[in-house]
Amino acid sequence: MDTPSSFQTDALIAEDIDAYLQQHQHKSLLRFITCGSVDDGKSTLIGRLLYDSKMIFEDQLAALESDSVKHGTQGQEIDFALLVDGLAAEREQGITIDVAYRFFATEKRKFIVADTPGHEQYTRNMVTGASTADLAVILVDARKGVLQQTRRHSYLVHLLGIRHVVLAVNKMDLVGYDRAKFDGIVADYTAFANSIGVTVFTAIPISGFKGDNITSAPSANTPWYDGPALIEHLESVEVDATAAQAQSFRMPVQWVNRPNLDFRGFAGQIASGTIRPGDTVRIVPSGKTSTVKAIATFDGDLDEAVAGQSVTLTLADEVDCSRGDLIAAAGDPPQASDQFCATFVWMDEEALKPGRGYWLKLGTQMVTATVQPPKYEIDMGSLEHLAAKTLGLNAIGVAEFATDRPIAFEPYDVSRQLGGFILIDKFTNATVAAGMIAFNLRRADNVHWQPLAITREDHAGLKNQTPRVLWFTGLSGSGKSTIANEVEKQLFLMNRHTFLLDGDNVRHGLNRDLGFTETDRIENIRRVGEVAKLMADAGLIVLTAFISPFRAERDMVRTMIPPGEFIEIFVDTPLAVAEGRDVKGLYKKARSGELKNFTGIDSPYEPPEAPEIRVNTVDMTPAEAARYIIQQILPLK
Repeated sequence: MDTPSSFQTDALIAEDIDAYLQQHQHKSLLRFITCGSVDDGKSTLIGRLLYDSKMIFEDQLAALESDSVKHGTQGQEIDFALLVDGLAAEREQGITIDVAYRFFATEKRKFIVADTPGHEQYTRNMVTGASTADLAVILVDARKGVLQQTRRHSYLVHLLGIRHVVLAVNKMDLVGYDRAKFDGIVADYTAFANSIGVTVFTAIPISGFKGDNITSAPSANTPWYDGPALIEHLESVEVDATAAQAQSFRMPVQWVNRPNLDFRGFAGQIASGTIRPGDTVRIVPSGKTSTVKAIATFDGDLDEAVAGQSVTLTLADEVDCSRGDLIAAAGDPPQASDQFCATFVWMDEEALKPGRGYWLKLGTQMVTATVQPPKYEIDMGSLEHLAAKTLGLNAIGVAEFATDRPIAFEPYDVSRQLGGFILIDKFTNATVAAGMIAFNLRRADNVHWQPLAITREDHAGLKNQTPRVLWFTGLSGSGKSTIANEVEKQLFLMNRHTFLLDGDNVRHGLNRDLGFTETDRIENIRRVGEVAKLMADAGLIVLTAFISPFRAERDMVRTMIPPGEFIEIFVDTPLAVAEGRDVKGLYKKARSGELKNFTGIDSPYEPPEAPEIRVNTVDMTPAEAARYIIQQILPLK
């Protein structure tokens, strides 16, 4: 392919791009990543691939030559890394920070390559780049050999399901193209690779800077090497595009298509298998079955659809199916569970908080998930399993997950699409983890919800009232317990059936095994929420007086209770006032360092942003606050 010339107008650019895409549209596509330790030459290698495949416009080449003089590290020669290291911070530091994606093509194949960061600090970026790759090129500096980051990235590559691995021993020009050096590195890597389950890989001695064994092999400098050039291997490696079609049918529902009253279809991209009109399908997790009436597309109905196609299925029956459900082969549906074990990579600066509710997104499904304390963290140096109570940035661990409702999934080693998920912080909307489901927890299959003859409506009707959870929150000393007691006394005089759960009282029994760390506080509120839910199911008006310092846990309890029955009451007392009262002497102990993790001193309090009721004990007496609260929640039937 000739080097494209610069374009003079947007129209010419669009025309040329369209022609280029037409030229390559029928070629197979390989997605691959480059990874390795810092300064192993990943960006230089990709720049060389772009340059040798004639994928650089003349104006880009001119800019590259200019930038090589200003920012390059290769003297007067072209610094190919500058084609990829586009961020100013990367050029200043000489490292890759973000994931850079580049497209190029040869006569035989199209490629999308992700240049992933080498530094341990950016492991989360490397995971992002590897999540959709078919092949990994793991670079090793011939001068340094196999390093910890080499092992770390190899483990991640295997963990993320990439089965095609190239060991590119780079910078051979700096070791005089020494065969013994190459063989020694290959032997070291083989021993490690076998220990993590990587049994097959292709080792190639290269120089990204000089071009040895990149596009043709053997290089004159490595006559002892009889394997393929890197490009030749990338062009010939077989990525089985039909494997997904051979599996059972699965299609996550993206949206329900209702253009008019006479049409109801379920749109999505087929994850695996083949579907035809007349096939029997099952909706997961509900388990309802139907048959496919038609396979609709923009261009008309199809007689058959396969993995990778986006279609709209219409069914013969009016079954309940919505976004997040999964349509599957009736005779071989995927698993559906609300508890599973997974390996995950923590990607957030703030450490994992076991017990906290995070959004879990798997395909089109979005549920609330809580993570149990990790079973262990994986040490990337030794691969040992280390005891861990939480995970920090870039740590990899194994833990059990529980979701607020069953989700449909496949183990990750069966389907990357249906077994891979991300966790999202509910308040910052930041992606905090990426996970790979290993297996369903058997106890989830053995525990079923038992229907009860007497319903919560029956209990409430007998008591002639609507159940409520009155959730008092505020600093220690704010007056929560005092006001809650006043509210209960007044409700009792009104013949209401109530029960008060007080923070100190609960810690004498139900939660006496919990301390005051952030993780224990989360579990404390989770348990109280579950108890409050059961009491509300019994028709009671439940009052709770807990500091409950974190919004996430208060919102978690809110989701447990039917809409409209959770009343958040913020006892809004300034810290100085609460500390001035210090009835129990706790602030004094906290200030002296005798009491750790005390809310308002060395542990944060997150005030409600939109509580149903707010009271201020500076301006109100407890009795006045109680009367105000009851006025807000009446009538209580």
